Amino acid sequence: MEIIGYLASILIGISLGLIGGGGSILTVPVLVYLFHVEPVLATAYSLFIVGSSSLVGAWPKYKQGFVNIKTAIIFGIPSIIAVFATRKFLVPAIPSALGSIAGFEITKSLMMMLLFAILMVAASFSMIRSKTGNMDLKEAAQKFNYPMILLEGAFVGVLTGLVGAGGGFLIIPALVMLSQLPMKQAVGTSLLIIAAKSLIGFTGDLGKSAIDWTLLLSVTALAIVGIFIGDVLSKRIDGHKLKAGFGWFVLVMGLYIIAQQLFFPISSVH
Repeated sequence: MEIIGYLASILIGISLGLIGGGGSILTVPVLVYLFHVEPVLATAYSLFIVGSSSLVGAWPKYKQGFVNIKTAIIFGIPSIIAVFATRKFLVPAIPSALGSIAGFEITKSLMMMLLFAILMVAASFSMIRSKTGNMDLKEAAQKFNYPMILLEGAFVGVLTGLVGAGGGFLIIPALVMLSQLPMKQAVGTSLLIIAAKSLIGFTGDLGKSAIDWTLLLSVTALAIVGIFIGDVLSKRIDGHKLKAGFGWFVLVMGLYIIAQQLFFPISSVH
């Protein structure tokens, strides 16, 4: 299973390199089901893996002029504050046992996995239904909808903190609609925002539990290799068709996790 896990780690990076997102949706399931990492800890690991991979992926986009620093700062600050506060204060405050419904015990790990699976399903619809035409905006003077950008940034930050996903499928449309960014700039800027908030969010977990740095750095390194592979493939493959296909894959995985957690829960994930 670990060999499959390491291969899947490369797939995380390939997804980020190809479509500018989606890698974070794979990270938590890979850690939980293939490396047997406890779900709450897996969300912390995911922040580091996704943050490091996105940072590496953002650099070539920056050199190509596809990263808008001003937008990254305006959107990123509330997002960074929210993700750090969520990991530092909110996640530890959630009790291990949340109660039971009709004899079914609801635990913190179960809640985190179900929330993540619901996010996967939502992300899959966003990827399957994405259209090319209305997202390719021409260069124009930027007009910032500051209240909505601040609100969206904070919301994405809380979501990132809870489930360990970068939230690119939420950030990219927001940057296009609220910041008037062209699609290519939105993808590059999104990678920088994801990198900053994920890595800073990860620091909120330091000192709380033992971290398997060998596993974490191995998966991160393979994901970074995947980013370069994805960047090469993106020049040869129709990204929109690939995104839709990946969306269907994520939908199936999300539904599987919901069914598995509700009907066949893993008794001991360590």
